[in-house]
Amino acid sequence: MTFHVMIIPTLDCPSNCEYCWGSKKDSEIMDIVIIEQIVEWLDGFRDDYVHFTFHGGEPLLAGYDFYKKALPMLKNATTHKEAGFSLQSNLWLINKKLAKLFTEYGLAISTSIDGPKEINDYQRGEGYFDKTMQGYKIATENGVKLSFICTFTSYSKDFEEEIYNFFLENDFNIKLHAALPSMRGNNADPWALKQEDHGNLLISLLNRYLHDLDKIEIKDFDHICKSSFLRRGTLCTFADCMGDTLAIGHDGSIYPCYRFNGMKDWVMGNVKDKPSMEELMESQAWNELMDFKEFVDEECADCTYIKFCRGGCPYNGIVANGTAKSVDPQCTAYKMIFKEVSNRANKEFLKSTLPPLMGGNKLNQKNTKKKFTVMDLMLKQ
Repeated sequence: MTFHVMIIPTLDCPSNCEYCWGSKKDSEIMDIVIIEQIVEWLDGFRDDYVHFTFHGGEPLLAGYDFYKKALPMLKNATTHKEAGFSLQSNLWLINKKLAKLFTEYGLAISTSIDGPKEINDYQRGEGYFDKTMQGYKIATENGVKLSFICTFTSYSKDFEEEIYNFFLENDFNIKLHAALPSMRGNNADPWALKQEDHGNLLISLLNRYLHDLDKIEIKDFDHICKSSFLRRGTLCTFADCMGDTLAIGHDGSIYPCYRFNGMKDWVMGNVKDKPSMEELMESQAWNELMDFKEFVDEECADCTYIKFCRGGCPYNGIVANGTAKSVDPQCTAYKMIFKEVSNRANKEFLKSTLPPLMGGNKLNQKNTKKKFTVMDLMLKQ
């Protein structure tokens, strides 16, 4: 088991995405002292490898000197076993110096682009596409491993084919996000995807993906199919991630996830006090998450997919319903894609066991058989 520590140097961000739910302008920036305190807090906290993700806001606002000190501090400390680094950024502030530093420490970056320039800039702001793609060029030319996040909104769902082809033609591996409502305001609400739209979008994109597994990687489908096969969630949205992921804000505050960062009601403790997991579990934030878990166990008890869905994301449920006694509002969408995967897998398995004359594997199926199958995704390494 890898313990995931998300470090949020700031909630500030230079971009102005219309549907953003996670940034806050003019937020303070983390001091390197907080990294020192994180290292000290991890001493004896748990005996697992630790993966560190820098998130935001825009984490590159912390600057080169911050990372020049933070990365070796986190990597070389004897208080924990470091499993790797990653960072989420729009790449506007990347430069050759930072890129080389990140490459030295094997730090992988994910950045957000929502498809072709016109679609992306309509929902992320004019100029966003060019700035991010310039940053992508600098990062990759200096050896940084990079992937993309694509957020589908109530607007961009109607451009599914154009968006998919954009990533396919550019050989960009992606992770899919659905636009969410926010606990910080209502600006994101009009952009949020309806459940049925989200579910239909996932099914359609899966159908496209099964033609192109040798050309592109869509991580969500890899995880959804793997989760269905293993009967347990392999992506945080569909797993009991509580306690296995914690987020640290700019002032050292500890949160159950980066999505709660900056919200006082969700502070579990502070790294300067070196709290144990048992002490963090005494917080009101933890109790709220346990309410979510208990509600899911009861409300979803008869659901076919509960073992590898777990009610979806607690944050999503709390935002949509105003209470922890809820499930992810995208429940219908998740059921739709899990059902699609299950039905396809069953048909593929049955077909593989039938002799050719009864409709099993045939020599001449070029026009009827997809190049790849859901079973291929389930068994993907």
